[in-house]
Amino acid sequence: MPDHVHWLFSLRGGTLSDVVARAKADAARRINTALRGSLWQKDFFDHALRSDEALIGVARYIVANPLRAGIATNVSDYSHWYAEWL
Repeated sequence: MPDHVHWLFSLRGGTLSDVVARAKADAARRINTALRGSLWQKDFFDHALRSDEALIGVARYIVANPLRAGIATNVSDYSHWYAEWL
């Protein structure tokens, strides 16, 4: 997505804040240099999933998001469509 990220992953160590901070820092170093400005907002929204049923529904929502946004006409056309939970 051009203006936000949906990211579904299993937390295996550390905290969610640590993982997000590390990912944002790695991307921001490169992108901020190219843009000569700030890429990320300071905060992020998170949601913990508590069941496999919810996991599959959220994974499908994320994969279909580029279709709803008009970025792709088929899920497989979008380069980041894959989710191991589907």
